[in-house]
Amino acid sequence: MTAAELKLDLINRIANLEESRIIEEIKSFLDFEQDTTVFQLSDEQKERLLKAQNDEILTEDEANNEIEKWLQEK
Repeated sequence: MTAAELKLDLINRIANLEESRIIEEIKSFLDFEQDTTVFQLSDEQKERLLKAQNDEILTEDEANNEIEKWLQEK
């Protein structure tokens, strides 16, 4: 299927959707894909990226613990 055919198929399928929740999800995805805003990283995020580039990674347990800690702060 060509890109043009895929687009037409999606347009038709979206036009027939009745659930606004699904339409909103599609819109959110498209808005995200088209966003050209420069993403600003915190110093901590920059540090993590540098560590990842040097293969310094967290274990699954360490990552889960950090996620739990972060969720408790919210």
